[in-house]
Amino acid sequence: MPHAVARLREERLARSARPFIARGSRVARCPRCRIPSSHCLCPWLPAAPCNAGVCLLMFDAEPFKPSNTGWLIADLVPDTWAFSWSRTSVDPALLALLADPQWQPFVVFPGEYAAPERVTAEVASVPGKRPLFILLDATWTEARKMFRKSPYLDQLPVLSLQPEVLSRYRLRRSTRDEHLCTAEVAALCLELAGDSLSGRLLDAWLDAFTTHYLAAKHHRPLPADDPTHQFLAAHRAD
Repeated sequence: MPHAVARLREERLARSARPFIARGSRVARCPRCRIPSSHCLCPWLPAAPCNAGVCLLMFDAEPFKPSNTGWLIADLVPDTWAFSWSRTSVDPALLALLADPQWQPFVVFPGEYAAPERVTAEVASVPGKRPLFILLDATWTEARKMFRKSPYLDQLPVLSLQPEVLSRYRLRRSTRDEHLCTAEVAALCLELAGDSLSGRLLDAWLDAFTTHYLAAKHHRPLPADDPTHQFLAAHRAD
């Protein structure tokens, strides 16, 4: 069954008046991993138990971009939801998810943009609830707009991460090196929530995705047996 981001992409395509043409769209890509078939990543797809959930609020064309890393989160975290963001409306299914008593939602965003009383650096355990990380999947400029103009998020705690490393993501550039891509943010969140193996696998999945993507783009062979692929193979999904 397609995961949340794949389903959102299909829903968007079904109601789009014109096709989204991404760079490199003429290449025959694997529909599962979005990488050219010659460098398909699917045989290394890992699996691990995961208590936390992820809610992706995706800006405009993000579900269509081959380089989008929210897709990678949905690959690995079974409880992943994906919604298109709109300034003027909100999906009732999103509001229902945020109100579901089994979840403790956290908006993941730099604390400097929120009132101090909302900000936390820890994922506090709440009896009977599982953490749900709300990630704004967009460029930095777009994400700030989303954070400001989503009143249904205003009463939720803001998880402010303090990453100790710079972003490793090489498929898109940010104006600030400390800005992590969506999958890197999710991996840190999973670590904080105690889903350490899932966090490590997501980091490795991102690294492998980047390696395969760039190798296909530049017509290079894939590494035969590097540590990243070995780690993923040891936790391969059935």
